[in-house]
This record gives sequence, C-alpha cells and structure tokens, in this order.
Amino acid sequence: MTRPFDPARDLVVKRIIKAPRLSVWQAWTEPAKLERWFLPAPSLCRVVTLDLKPGGALLTEMSENGDAFVPHIDACILAADEAERFVFTDTLTAGWRPGKEPFMTAVITMKDHAEGTEYAALAMHKDPETRTLHETLGFHDGWGTVTEQLARLVESGA
Repeated sequence: MTRPFDPARDLVVKRIIKAPRLSVWQAWTEPAKLERWFLPAPSLCRVVTLDLKPGGALLTEMSENGDAFVPHIDACILAADEAERFVFTDTLTAGWRPGKEPFMTAVITMKDHAEGTEYAALAMHKDPETRTLHETLGFHDGWGTVTEQLARLVESGA
C-alpha cells in the first residue's frame, strides 16, 4: 500500500483507457508490448529484463535515433498484482541491490471503470526538489505521451 498523494513530492498522470484492465496489464508486463509504447515516439525501447516478482528486474534500454541503445531504466519490481498494480523503483535494482542514482518509485494502478480501465501512473520522489526536477525535465509531456501511446495500443486491440 502506498501513502496518499503528496503534491509536494509526487506527480501523477490519470486517464480512462477504453480497454479491459487485463489488456492494460499485458501492455505493461509483456516485453514486446511494453517496447511499443514505453518511450515517447520516435524513441525506441528495448526490454532487456522484465522479471515480474518482488525483487525482480525491470531493465530497459532506449535509442533516440534508431542507432545505439543506451541504458534507460534499471529498477527493482516491488509489486506485480495482476491487472491491478505494478510498482517499481530505481532506488533498488534486481535482487534488492541499492541503485546507482535513485530518482523515483512508480506506482501504476488499474481499476475497473464503466468505459474500461481507470489508469493512474504515480511517480513518488524523495523530496520536493527531486519532484520539481522531474516536472522540469518534462514529466507531464513525457508520461502523458506514453500514456496516450499505451491507450492507443490497447484500445486498438493490439
């Protein structure tokens, strides 16, 4: 369970996605689907490891120009509750090892909604300064864009 939203330290993107929760869950937990939406286009994502268990790895790489892939996320999965909640943090890496540059913990939630899925992506930060940095780096544009890409993918039935 996470603490209530703290506007001083947290950022959130919410959306109603017109697809079943299981479809949204699969887009998060199937590497081939995750790669299709996880970074704002035209950037490319490659899932290196996705081990859906507490202590498991979420390791991705990115390519901004279609050439070389570079590290993107090296995180530890904290919770993977099917079609309900997916939580990961870069504070830790796989096997509960301390991360190199802790930045945030993400809590992704999916709830039934009359039109499909009530989706929320919460980014929790250690302090207001880190939250402000994330916002300045483009949290709303970036996470908003990938949420739109996620919605298009699952709403199309892909």
